[in-house]
Amino acid sequence: MSEARTMNDVSRIETGTPVAASEAGTDSAVAVLIPRTSLSEKMLRVVMPFAVLGTLIVIWAAIVAINDIPPYILPSPAAVVQALINDWGTLWPAMMITSKITFMALGLALVGGVGFAIFLVQSKWVELAFYPIAVVLQVTPIIAIAPLILIYTPTTQVALLICAFLVAFFPILSNMVQGLKSVDHNLLNLFDLYGASRWQTLLYLKLPASLPYFMAGLRIGGGLALIAAVVAEFAAGSAGAQSGLAFRLLESQFRLNIPRLFAALILLSLLGIAIFAVTTFIAWLALHRWHESSVRREN
Repeated sequence: MSEARTMNDVSRIETGTPVAASEAGTDSAVAVLIPRTSLSEKMLRVVMPFAVLGTLIVIWAAIVAINDIPPYILPSPAAVVQALINDWGTLWPAMMITSKITFMALGLALVGGVGFAIFLVQSKWVELAFYPIAVVLQVTPIIAIAPLILIYTPTTQVALLICAFLVAFFPILSNMVQGLKSVDHNLLNLFDLYGASRWQTLLYLKLPASLPYFMAGLRIGGGLALIAAVVAEFAAGSAGAQSGLAFRLLESQFRLNIPRLFAALILLSLLGIAIFAVTTFIAWLALHRWHESSVRREN
């Protein structure tokens, strides 16, 4: 009986149905209008980006056709698509290698960034002692230290992984530290009042409260990990079967195979978009039920 009443109340809350006078002053009398996205707005969100992209491609093709630009200067969209098809056997394995390095670096950055952030916020003196080291690693250009990493690592793949990790690490660390330090002081006092231990406060208060900051660092770190993997491969100049898309870009440039170069760029862009989409979806799953950044306004 109570479950049926609860479901009825939820139904009226979602639809805003008025309640009987006998229920006035009770929880059943509360009617909350949950904002919903209209079908036309959902359609526009999908159609508009593709419409703009399609317009840009048409303009690109028109410029190439009108000015009769040779493909070794600016290939047409059709030539790029043809190169993507013809060179798929070369570009796809390279994309998989770049993806592997990017996601491994991002995973290590997540574990290292969160763990190091928890370590730093345990004491003001610990933060003062160790946080500058992380700042030094962040502000040093990765292209400058990549040759040193290549010297001291056993393989090129390990060097690329370390470079991508160093770039993705700091945004996650910085956002996580800020989140752990931004907990409401009243809630901290409440946990102290009830005698919660330091680890209980961390587990049940600080970590949940820092989740929005962590998600912001995740989105930033995902893109930077891909950028660092490409830049590190440029610096390493790795070739052969274990080379990624960065080497294929350089190879296409040296051979003046510009259509393949554009095809590799498109694959890199699609990989970056996929990473951003996945991290954004993860953030939405974690925050959409309670955090203001993901909750739709009612008015």
